Amino acid sequence: MPFYIDPGTGSMLFTILIGVLGAAIYALRDSAMKLRFYLTGGKAEKDGAERIPYAIFTDSKRYWNVFEPICDEFEKRGQALVYMTASPDDPALEKPYTHVSCQFVGEGNKAFAKLNMLRADILLSSTPGLDVYQWKRSRDVKFYAHIPHAISDITVYRMFGIDYYDAVLLSGEYQVEQVRKLEAMRGLPAKELPLVGQPYMDAMRARLASAPPLPEDRPLTVLLAPSWGESAILKRYGGKMIDALLETGCHVIVRPHPQSFTSEKELLDKLMAAYPESEKLEWNRDNDNFEVLRRSDIMISDFSGVIFDFSLVFDKPVIYADTSFDKSPYDACWLEEEMWTFTTLPQIGQQLSQENLGQIRRLIDECLQEPRFRESRERAREETWQHRGEGAVRTVDYLMEKYRQLQETPEGEHADMAQ
Repeated sequence: MPFYIDPGTGSMLFTILIGVLGAAIYALRDSAMKLRFYLTGGKAEKDGAERIPYAIFTDSKRYWNVFEPICDEFEKRGQALVYMTASPDDPALEKPYTHVSCQFVGEGNKAFAKLNMLRADILLSSTPGLDVYQWKRSRDVKFYAHIPHAISDITVYRMFGIDYYDAVLLSGEYQVEQVRKLEAMRGLPAKELPLVGQPYMDAMRARLASAPPLPEDRPLTVLLAPSWGESAILKRYGGKMIDALLETGCHVIVRPHPQSFTSEKELLDKLMAAYPESEKLEWNRDNDNFEVLRRSDIMISDFSGVIFDFSLVFDKPVIYADTSFDKSPYDACWLEEEMWTFTTLPQIGQQLSQENLGQIRRLIDECLQEPRFRESRERAREETWQHRGEGAVRTVDYLMEKYRQLQETPEGEHADMAQ
């Protein structure tokens, strides 16, 4: 009878294995350092690989849009940076940088194993779950900084997603309040929470300003762009949503969340088989979502952060589906107040429910014609997208100033920070 280990147990065993191997490696390294110290008559030597001043890690190529403006700013300043990706086909690997070194570090657990032994002063990442699952803080990384890959609530990560970062780079004051409340409730030390803006949205806005006009004779286009999980559109509405959109006579683009192709593969396979591509319908999986957002006139989504990319950058209306969002898996469930996302959506768009699904064409027309939504979009920008146009500069300014501070801090104090 074959021996079976379920994925959860396998992940736990891998985490334990990495911890044991890490402890052994550090013990051997310390012993080697002491031996060299004695053999050289008390003269210290630098050990192992050269420490990286600045590093970035991404678990997926789909976040290249988050990091490209930051990498470009490091390159512009002539400052060395190592960009580490878990995607072998990450677009960064093809970019001809001089000062930014882009490296594929392996997929999945192989990438985390390398990160757990990393030697760097500062590591920036958009990946949640540091020191929660298999990604552990390295003793040889002095400072971990997190940057969100969406411009909405910082509490929509799976529970404890950002707890063990030293800093979280934010774009709105309400996000600062959310983090501080979680820290107080969990007894966590206060993180650094600089308001730097959002570099990827700045880059998207600049790109839009220089884009050519769209054809005037193109059909009215609706983009269905859900999140993933039990509370998302495709899980709650399924084919009913696609049927209703096709009946509107609009051109329909369905762009599932990339995680759906992993976590909801069976559901997507069924939907894509039942609704094959045609003149009226297309399925979109572009790594870069700029063009699909630009050529869509209106978006239908749920709680996905892309709804704010679309409405605040492209200044277009949205329809948000009532999916009875379940906060229980997320940090948001710890806070009593309503999420910023759900207080803002009624101001910038119309709600879609099971009851008015058959009237979706009317909702589309109202959203396209109603001027109050445009005014509300500007208010939302002020709340969640501060320092517009300055995100990459402020991010790199912050990281470089932090590096300077770290060089002035005794080595032992860095180890204390990581405890």
